[in-house]
Amino acid sequence: MFLGEFQHSVDPKGRVILPSKFRAALKEGLVVTKGLEECLFVYPQSEWQKMEENVRGLPTTRKDARAFARSFFAGAIGSKLDRLGRVFIPQNLRDFAHLTKDVVVIGVSARIEIWDKVRWNRYQKETDKAYTDIAEKLTDLGI
Repeated sequence: MFLGEFQHSVDPKGRVILPSKFRAALKEGLVVTKGLEECLFVYPQSEWQKMEENVRGLPTTRKDARAFARSFFAGAIGSKLDRLGRVFIPQNLRDFAHLTKDVVVIGVSARIEIWDKVRWNRYQKETDKAYTDIAEKLTDLGI
């Protein structure tokens, strides 16, 4: 399980250090892909397989399902951490998430998200204001 928020940066070669406490779960490999709200999703290999099955199970007769699957899979890259715990983020994914220098790496249970620091702070500020309202709406889902 991935938890917490960590401040890092993109190095000149496009690599981001992932927190040391996340690394054991990523030793078998990982997949980085386009996330939602213009961040990146990082999945350990085992979680990626589950996500892949879920997306593959979407009906290809639905235009929105096809569009999501295309973007999700076309943007994905399999990788491994280097010996310093860094993951390379290709330019197309850095552009998608607006990653330049300062980033925030967050643990979101089964996945990791990588955000541009300014965008993350803005998102957090907006979400924190609505946190109670969001929670109340999600009670219908069993939370």
